[in-house]
Amino acid sequence: MATVSAKSSDIDRKWFVVDATDVALGRLASRVASVLRGKHRPEYTPHADTGDFVIVLNAAKVKLTGNKLEGKFSYRHSGYPGGLKAESYRHLLERKPELAIEKAVKGMLPKGSLGRQMRRKLKVYPAGTHPHAAQQPQPFTF
Repeated sequence: MATVSAKSSDIDRKWFVVDATDVALGRLASRVASVLRGKHRPEYTPHADTGDFVIVLNAAKVKLTGNKLEGKFSYRHSGYPGGLKAESYRHLLERKPELAIEKAVKGMLPKGSLGRQMRRKLKVYPAGTHPHAAQQPQPFTF
């Protein structure tokens, strides 16, 4: 038997909806990253984008365990000396809750052009509504 390597163009992509209400951030991100990579499919190929689209709803209601609301920080740097900005996840979830999920999923995807291509299939919304009804997304449970 020959090993069959799937091509990105041959994959029939599905759309899944995930509700982030009271789900731990890391567990949600690891499961979403797995679906974006295509590891849930039998024709998974590491060097090709075989994953599906994922819509994450209620990003503002994601749960962080322990002391992570105050002790975990989101960092960015302006490029100038002394330009490091740190923001606690409590403020990040109030200001832009979809960014917390996007950063967690980004860290679990491959680096490079393949990871960027996979990241484009992630749609995160802070509330419970989304504009992708035409794609007929299916609910995805853990």
